[in-house]
Amino acid sequence: MIMNLLLIFIPVSLLLEYVFKAPPLWVFITSTVAIIPLADWLRKATEQVAARAGSAIGGLLNVTFGNLAELIIAIFVLLSGNITVVKAQITGSIIGNGLLGLGLAILIGSFGRTKQKFSGQNAGQLNSMLFLVVIALMIPALFDYTERLPGFSAGSDAARNNLDEYLSLAVAIVLIVVYLLNLLYTLVTHKDAFAQEEGAHEGKIWPVWQAAAVLVGGTALIALQSEMLSGALEATSSTLGLSPFFLGIIVLAVVGNFAEYLAGSYFARQGKIGLAINIAVGATIQVALFTAPLLVLISYAIGKPMNLVFSSPLELVAIVAVALTVTTVTKDGEATWFEGVLLLTVYVLLALAFFFVTPGEETRLPSSLPVAMSAPAPAWAA
Repeated sequence: MIMNLLLIFIPVSLLLEYVFKAPPLWVFITSTVAIIPLADWLRKATEQVAARAGSAIGGLLNVTFGNLAELIIAIFVLLSGNITVVKAQITGSIIGNGLLGLGLAILIGSFGRTKQKFSGQNAGQLNSMLFLVVIALMIPALFDYTERLPGFSAGSDAARNNLDEYLSLAVAIVLIVVYLLNLLYTLVTHKDAFAQEEGAHEGKIWPVWQAAAVLVGGTALIALQSEMLSGALEATSSTLGLSPFFLGIIVLAVVGNFAEYLAGSYFARQGKIGLAINIAVGATIQVALFTAPLLVLISYAIGKPMNLVFSSPLELVAIVAVALTVTTVTKDGEATWFEGVLLLTVYVLLALAFFFVTPGEETRLPSSLPVAMSAPAPAWAA
């Protein structure tokens, strides 16, 4: 009911933007709130289609549409040239899903329960993937740092940026392949081992046309709201005295994943803590191994090249903190309310750090690799 009530912000935001020409702050706020129920309806429609398609195809559909709202927001921010904000949104989604989403699910699910038990095997698989996330996202940053050292100097900033781009493209392709192989492992070859964590669809199944209509309509509306949101981002940042970096890492990331937070908390309250962990940690992995690499590929397709170099040490520490904290909490196959508090505490501490940090303007990358080339490309790229 609450989600349906929030749908009123769709016409409100459109009126403020196109009729009343309201200040960007109000457009930003109303567009942000409007995306929340739209993302929830996309999730419902995806589940409806998946319920008819079976576990394997349904899992693939969830991968495709699970983070669609977040992906659309990121694409429009990318189109506006705010690459730093897009990277911040990726980091924010990782820490938001792994710490805020999982923390809320465990805390809400623990009311009236001493402890909650879940599959240690499934948690172990997820934790292994989390550490792959850490390695994958640290390598481009460490490579960039290495190329800045005297003994490894690429010769110029343009040449180093060029190498960063080539490495990011290669890493993006590898991560997408690994994620698809993970789907094959969990949904096909070893689906029996993970079937116990799947949630059965509840309620009446929609007709295919209804689910398809919601997917198409919801996607179109989210795209419209994201365009309005991205256009008001800079002005909102200035008005509130907050950096676009903070808005990306906290506000946009939470908005894009809010429906998943609700779903995880709902299932945890129903006693399905294993499914809640699947949603929270699985979404974290999906962002790092699928959404972020896909954004890299899309950025080149639209002429706004983005690499995977997270140059801020704070962002890298945050990603490592997610893997360590989640692994520590889930390794014993049990969860208590205080462990939920610990996850939320780590998120709050990181959010405070991101609130006070003052990132400078990101250096704009060249729009095409050949023009930026001032040093020979790697042999494999020739």
